[in-house]
Amino acid sequence: MHKNDTSLISVWDIPLSLVLLTRLPVPRLPENSFIRQAEATWAFPLVGLAVGLLANAAAWFALALNLPAPVSAIFLIAVLVLTTGAMHEDGLADTADGLWGGFTAERRLEIMKDSHIGTYGVLALIFSQTLRIMLVTTLLASGGFSTILAACITSRAVLPFLMAALPNARTSGLSHSVGAPRAGTVALGLGLAVLCVALLMGAAAALPMLVVGLAIGFFAQVARSKIGGQTGDILGASQQLAELAFLTVAVAAL
Repeated sequence: MHKNDTSLISVWDIPLSLVLLTRLPVPRLPENSFIRQAEATWAFPLVGLAVGLLANAAAWFALALNLPAPVSAIFLIAVLVLTTGAMHEDGLADTADGLWGGFTAERRLEIMKDSHIGTYGVLALIFSQTLRIMLVTTLLASGGFSTILAACITSRAVLPFLMAALPNARTSGLSHSVGAPRAGTVALGLGLAVLCVALLMGAAAALPMLVVGLAIGFFAQVARSKIGGQTGDILGASQQLAELAFLTVAVAAL
């Protein structure tokens, strides 16, 4: 692969996206494939598809063993956490601590970088994961596996959009090293997500996806206002917020 490779799609993009967003075992990639980290983000929805299928399989197996829906929901969410190394949940906690724990952008970024978790972070995890379990329980009880899968896909598709729409708030870190994807990459990822979700849910996907767009747009403005852009923590938090928004609207529509 040429150092200045500008092609929209590469054969390495899917495994590279798995490396960026999960802890799933992936064969060793060529060193020069990592120059495409930003452009590989079009495949993020496929990462959501992969981890969502694994999580759904765990829940299906638990239900097949006659375990109750709440227990099966916990198994499902545990698989999502384990396969991603809890990076999104960690981002949510750090974001909650930073954005509301400091009074200046510099202090907020400093708090977000701290490995310790504060009160805002703890409460954010308690509230979000409790809501997550309740929503997934409701969907499992009604056979809503496809809706859960659609939420996993949609919540990863918003990440390249934020990476392109917001500047990096830091001059270091994972998000900064990956870089900003091009508009074509973002459009490809969003289009892929819309196609996958439409196949899974049909017209019922329209409202949840619209609400996700509005929620992420609002969150982007909050991040810009408080720290001047995005970080890896902001991206992780956005995945969690997008997933919760999608699931909430889908459950409300049942």
